[in-house]
Amino acid sequence: MDSTSATPQPPVTHEVPMAVTDQQNTALLDDTLTFLSASTPTNAGPQGRVELERWTAVLASTDRAGLAKIKQGLQQLDELLSDAKSPAHDIAEVLATLGAETAKVAEDAGGEYSAPLTNLSKLLIRAGSSLSR
Repeated sequence: MDSTSATPQPPVTHEVPMAVTDQQNTALLDDTLTFLSASTPTNAGPQGRVELERWTAVLASTDRAGLAKIKQGLQQLDELLSDAKSPAHDIAEVLATLGAETAKVAEDAGGEYSAPLTNLSKLLIRAGSSLSR
């Protein structure tokens, strides 16, 4: 191959953001609240990763400002949950951060999302606290 030959490139795939309705957002929020209320952090790994995947997809489809730290936290949590050797303290720290960031979003959300997001924040912090013991 000479220096003027084109370098082969893999085809570019463009991810199309999915459209998420308010009803779908509410359902996801309700599912997550039910999940966090019913399970303990020590036995929630596989289902927790499913919830993370759902939230990651939904948050990727929004252009709302102020979600960067939550998106980053979800990615960190997914990485930690994918490794059975991850220290519980590290997971607890990410859950606490997600809880704090969710509380900030809840303050700005208003309407029908404020109370469930505040509840989600508390559940995330509580899950983190129970892991750090």
